[in-house]
Amino acid sequence: MALLNSTQIRSQAAKSLELIAFEGQSAGEILNHIEFENPSDTSLFKAIVLGSCRYFVRLEALTLLLLKKKFKPKDHDLLCLLIVGLYQLDEYSRVPDHAAISETVDACRALKKDWATKLLNGVLRNFLRQKDALNQKLDRDWDTKFSFPEWLIKRIKPHYKGQVEQILEQSNLQAPMSLRVNLMKTTRDQFCHQLDEVGLGYSKHTFVDSAVVLEQAIPVQSIPGFSEGHCSVQDVAAQVAAQLLAPSKDQKVLDACAAPGGKTAHLLELTHNNIELDAVDIDPQRCIRIQENMGRLALGANIEAEDALSFMQAKTEHYDAILLDVPCSATGVIRRHPDIKLLRRDADIDELCIIQQQLLTAAWKALRPGGKLLYATCSILFEENSAQIADFISNTKNAKLASLPPELTAISQSDIGCQILPGTDSMDGFYYSLLQKEG
Repeated sequence: MALLNSTQIRSQAAKSLELIAFEGQSAGEILNHIEFENPSDTSLFKAIVLGSCRYFVRLEALTLLLLKKKFKPKDHDLLCLLIVGLYQLDEYSRVPDHAAISETVDACRALKKDWATKLLNGVLRNFLRQKDALNQKLDRDWDTKFSFPEWLIKRIKPHYKGQVEQILEQSNLQAPMSLRVNLMKTTRDQFCHQLDEVGLGYSKHTFVDSAVVLEQAIPVQSIPGFSEGHCSVQDVAAQVAAQLLAPSKDQKVLDACAAPGGKTAHLLELTHNNIELDAVDIDPQRCIRIQENMGRLALGANIEAEDALSFMQAKTEHYDAILLDVPCSATGVIRRHPDIKLLRRDADIDELCIIQQQLLTAAWKALRPGGKLLYATCSILFEENSAQIADFISNTKNAKLASLPPELTAISQSDIGCQILPGTDSMDGFYYSLLQKEG
């Protein structure tokens, strides 16, 4: 892990943003390997990188209004540094204007591009002079107003008429920190009493009885009972999965595409560790994380580092219940991972849909007659969700939709399964469809 000093915050943020926007690296991969000598500098660095990702589309459009000509590809680091500077000036950051400008210029020198210092200084000062007029221009179109790629808005718009602006706006808000109480070890009321004792504000979720939403995010080490396995960090919408699948004691259960293991653990907690659970994920490193999770929570599962498709294709009517949390566009969790706006491409969606179909077909083969399969995504896209399930049911004679709890149907934005939109009852955007195998 690289340890850096405070003068490198902006230059390193620009380099990191370049890797995300132009090299396709995820913010998580980058941020996990960079730390500054001062923890507050690390927090500022991460806030700048993620904030610049969140508003990249808008801020890049802003550079086109301010520059006489675009930067060449070899100067993408300068473009990203300018975006970092504009991010701090455009009401997204608490850094004083004069400090944001001088630090951006200093970072330009740190990038060894002294020739551009006057250019960046002039552009940033020009922005401050024209700020209101420029922002009015950007607010005319949804892509620049909400800083979303145009292709993604086009995919969302036909299926959420009258809700598009709300979806985009909610996706730009920072998500709250949500906890899953381990009901094997404590009750939610007992856990909340621990929070009261240390003065942490929270709310109990209305219909997910394991969920607590904190008023303010804190380091996990500061959460009472975390190291003892009394709770885990997990979005409320993700906690719905185990409650819906609800396996019974001694059943054989599969969690396909299981990493990072939150839903795996929740299934075991709800059944008091009394199911035979296989957790499969293709990434060995992520499987190690699942194992570490199991250890902290004192849970047991058979964890397989294997391709879920091959794994399921080798099984025939083997499982009583399957959680199929398929690879998806992750468009429902942009508020947590704003780099998704930069990493995802329109062509990815059709490719993902093919993978989802293959996994669903293989999972159905591995499910016993009378068994239940929960199809899950953290997407809000019609093609990945209700369209997939409608197509599968129409082509699979022994598949039928199982009913969902009224609390979910009340908030669902889909007639097939349950589509949760970002921000609904403090939740991320998720889709669930519970299928029953007849016979």
